[in-house]
Amino acid sequence: MQEKIYKVIELVGAAETSMEDAIQNAITRADQTLKNLDWFEVIVARGLIQEGKVSQYQVKLKVGFRLLP
Repeated sequence: MQEKIYKVIELVGAAETSMEDAIQNAITRADQTLKNLDWFEVIVARGLIQEGKVSQYQVKLKVGFRLLP
């Protein structure tokens, strides 16, 4: 059985609409330049407040992608 080896990077995604959109924005952008994306882990969830309202959601992720043999 072939063993899988992963490289892990950290990304920060942002969106004005939701945490889920912030995650998807980071993954979508990473997928444009990285191959074999396999998993992600949310490390930090935070946001910006302007005039008493949430104006942006930010999510820090660890993203793993498989290294090919």
